Amino acid sequence: MATVEDTFPEIGELVVATVKSIVSYGAYVTLDEYGREGLIPVSEISTTWVRNIKDHAREGQKLVLKVLRVNRQRGEVDLSLRRVTGREKAEKMLDWKKSKKADAILKSTMEKLSADETMLSNIRDLVLQHYDSVYEALEKAIDQGEEVFTKLGIAPEWTKALTDNARSKIKVKRTTLTGTVELTSPKPDGIIGIRTALLNAEKTQPKGTDIKIYTIGAPRYRFEVTASDFSDAETVLKEAVEEAISTIKTEGGEGRQIS
Repeated sequence: MATVEDTFPEIGELVVATVKSIVSYGAYVTLDEYGREGLIPVSEISTTWVRNIKDHAREGQKLVLKVLRVNRQRGEVDLSLRRVTGREKAEKMLDWKKSKKADAILKSTMEKLSADETMLSNIRDLVLQHYDSVYEALEKAIDQGEEVFTKLGIAPEWTKALTDNARSKIKVKRTTLTGTVELTSPKPDGIIGIRTALLNAEKTQPKGTDIKIYTIGAPRYRFEVTASDFSDAETVLKEAVEEAISTIKTEGGEGRQIS
């Protein structure tokens, strides 16, 4: 298992750090994700002239920094504040907060099950073999249920406890997209073909998404898809619309998406 002594960030990596002390030549920080100290030289504090470092950083403040240099032999890490863009700062801080929340959920689950740190570490390793982060897996479990963890070979008591814990502590943001489809049929029983097309469209709904179809005045129908993110919602909407159009054509009618 890696220790503080042998773990270092990579050059160019974004890290979250807490300001430890301010000196005339820069600011010393503690790297929250590595548990070691680093230095922001005064030249890397700001893109403008720095009259007083405390105007840009204060003790106890959380900062997103870019790793400039790493000296493993001497245990030194040089960092930059000025080279971090606003977008990088926002994205890194969000990822860090998610990681902290995921760790808290794992630890509270461990305590609930009276498990030990070894078991917790094994669970984390299993999850990270299949997902980019523990938080990502927890979000999936909120939508798709315990099977997200069950298929990884995690014991039933852990799968249920993790899923329940995630649902109580993580509020998943969801995206809704809509589209309008026109379906017609010249056949006497054409309404049956249209109903079949709409039912088949609803059946394309994967776990974690929701498809609702409304009549907005025949022959137009509103498709409303809700998913965990824009990309998933867009994909599901496209597949549902294509299924409806394909089915109505098979039934002898016509279909097209008009918005």
